[in-house]
Amino acid sequence: MDAQMPGVFYRRPSPEADPYIEPGTVVRSGQTIGLIEVMKTFNEIKADRECRVSKILLDDGDEVDIGQTMFEVDDV
Repeated sequence: MDAQMPGVFYRRPSPEADPYIEPGTVVRSGQTIGLIEVMKTFNEIKADRECRVSKILLDDGDEVDIGQTMFEVDDV
């Protein structure tokens, strides 16, 4: 899955919270799987289909560009 906007990527809703997903997680279409911060506004990253996340390619605080791949996924 690719980024739809540039910003800063986060795997969790707050520093103390668990990550939204881990590798191997099966997600539903529309499920929140991360956040991108743009100008102090947090935008939810939603899964575009039901799939299994095989790899998370970014860490908390990583810069992300439009079109950059954030997650490797497999169809279920």
